[in-house]
Amino acid sequence: MLKVAVLVLLTRLLSPADFGVVSAALIVIGFSLTFSQMGLGPALVQRPVLEPRHVSTAFYASIGFGLIVAGLVWLSAPLGATFFRMERLAPVIRVLALMFPILGFSTVAENLLQRELRFRLLANVDVLAYGVGAGLVGGTLALLGWGVWSLVAAQLAWALLRAVLLLRAAPPILHPRPSWACLRELLEFGSGQSAARIGAFLANQADNVVVGRWLGAVALGLYSRAYQLMATPTLLLGDVLDNVLFPTMARVQHEPHRLASAYLQGTALLALLTLPAGVVAAVLAPELVAVAFGSRWEALVPPFQVLAVGMMFRTSYRMSDSVSRATGKAYARAWRHGLYAVLVFLGALIGQNWGVTGVAIGVLGALFLNFLLMAQLGLSVGRISWLRFAEVQVPAIRLTTVVGAVTLAIVAGSRHLGLPPVVGLVAGSAGAAGAAMLAAWLAPTLSLGEHGMRMRDSLRTHLSDRLRPARIRGSA
Repeated sequence: MLKVAVLVLLTRLLSPADFGVVSAALIVIGFSLTFSQMGLGPALVQRPVLEPRHVSTAFYASIGFGLIVAGLVWLSAPLGATFFRMERLAPVIRVLALMFPILGFSTVAENLLQRELRFRLLANVDVLAYGVGAGLVGGTLALLGWGVWSLVAAQLAWALLRAVLLLRAAPPILHPRPSWACLRELLEFGSGQSAARIGAFLANQADNVVVGRWLGAVALGLYSRAYQLMATPTLLLGDVLDNVLFPTMARVQHEPHRLASAYLQGTALLALLTLPAGVVAAVLAPELVAVAFGSRWEALVPPFQVLAVGMMFRTSYRMSDSVSRATGKAYARAWRHGLYAVLVFLGALIGQNWGVTGVAIGVLGALFLNFLLMAQLGLSVGRISWLRFAEVQVPAIRLTTVVGAVTLAIVAGSRHLGLPPVVGLVAGSAGAAGAAMLAAWLAPTLSLGEHGMRMRDSLRTHLSDRLRPARIRGSA
């Protein structure tokens, strides 16, 4: 909810062009970040036996790579400005290059916490760093009229505070001295991880490259906001699952039956959560944008509606990603990410002839194909059939049909009566939630399926356990 609130705040205060310039700079920074980390952090998580020499080597190497890449990015910043045809871009890139050494200090600490399954601490760090960086620093400077530089300051504040908190929580062991032998051992897995991350990054940013290069800063600001509005809830959900599943599955990587069970359950639950949410978001898009962002962002509605339909594809592939990383399938994962990047680029390049919405349609097609590619990898690792994979998605399709129809009917009525957008948004959201709960109550087997009912029962037990002490105290 914090990320959504900050997204709304900053979008209301800043212009599409401001977001476009920073989005272009973050393409350069994000791509370079892959080379500054070289997959050393995930290599620490994946290793069955981790020794102090690996930790100290990874720590010093991360800092060294960060400093080298920061210098290269600072020198090449004018090339980025020329490519994107944005005069204001070079100084923004140069200031954001400070993030590389900052993140280099915290990479090892973050991954050690992941290895130790300290997810609550990681979540608290992320919330605090994002709230102070993007919310407090970014929001305050945006109110003061800093424009683009408010977003730059927000990024740096987030990175710095996060690094401090992570190092305080998990200070790395800095002895014995780092060695080339340890670095080679870590890079054996890390290089494949980096290759996969490059493919994933290009896939996630190829559309932004096309929009920024051919359609300009304003179009990139609109498109990046539409994509972030779609991706923020799915990214949060995907990150939570990935942070939990990757180290957990790494521990049972030689037990295909347990991997298959976790994979199918996670896939089913993601479909139940994201497929109905995507359809409801697409239906409510005009009201949502009008209420949250204001009238000057009206052009954001059509691309967001298209992208919202792909919300499940954008999230579900993370299950296959976690399984492949946990079992060391780095290169099989890498070529799929590379192919996905090509598909995104081609879809966006063809679609840009019809503006931002055309790009969104091309990207939606790439999202679906990547969903199938990554599913094939996950199924092969878990030795699962396509039929079984399809079966666990069916309850989500049934639930989405009911929820989508109810939402569409309510919103159509609200628009016909000329009610304010906020009324349509509240009524449509309430109708969608009510329809989902009613379907789960009246026909749980059809609308939730085996895995959904298991999740429902777990939630009931959890709530019952939490409420029982309160009831006992009340009766006493």
